[in-house]
Amino acid sequence: MITFETIKNRRSVRTFNGTPLSTEDRTKILSFVDKIENPYGIPVSFRIVGSGKEGTSSAVIVGEDSYLIGKIKEDKHAAEAYGFSFEYALLFAESIGVGGVWLAGTFDKASAKRAAEVTDGELLPAVSPLGYKTDKMSMRESIMRKGVKSDSRIPNEKLFFGADLSPLNVRSLGELSEAFEAVRLAPSAANRQPWRIIFDGDAAHFYKAASRNMSGVDIHKVDMGIALCHFDAVLNEAGISHRFSLNDPGIDFDGEYIASYLLN
Repeated sequence: MITFETIKNRRSVRTFNGTPLSTEDRTKILSFVDKIENPYGIPVSFRIVGSGKEGTSSAVIVGEDSYLIGKIKEDKHAAEAYGFSFEYALLFAESIGVGGVWLAGTFDKASAKRAAEVTDGELLPAVSPLGYKTDKMSMRESIMRKGVKSDSRIPNEKLFFGADLSPLNVRSLGELSEAFEAVRLAPSAANRQPWRIIFDGDAAHFYKAASRNMSGVDIHKVDMGIALCHFDAVLNEAGISHRFSLNDPGIDFDGEYIASYLLN
């Protein structure tokens, strides 16, 4: 089970200590990802590959020797499904002490696609290095984090809304409040944080704020999959019954409807 504490304490890692991923941790991660199911029912095929000719690489990562890569069939909801499944994989890795970071543009895409054996009709939206973080970030990582303000987040009142579209008082939601906080803490491309939620007491409706797409795949829909993953994980931890829905509630809201979680 992925816990709220895992989500809260995790940070993106771009500087690793050079220790190869252990056989035990590799086996645990591969065993876990083999069982991941996303609510869209679109499987993601995962692999762990090496850094360099046998896998992929990135100019912004230091000290890594392994990468988690995945591919998914092209589909209307492929981006969201990929984000959901891949984030569950990274959260599990974090829970066993293996760090990682989402890379959607700053990696060798050609080599990653070869390693994943991507064919026509398949997508590889992002990858992540895997390894053991150092106590101190590299200068490059520190500059990158400052550049995208990695440690800052949009305040709750601009992310979460009630049925009347007024800011939602998340703190009044009891055990549900951690699910919203988990969404607020989620990583996103360039830290854009595109998720918005309208909560009516029985359902959390997820919307994507208007944003400029940065690649062929709508990377901000991948971000939405990450947000859905965080919400789902914390509801599971709390034992709150919920089900996934793609039925647009028809709310007049400035954003693209993505999906809903209905609370029972």
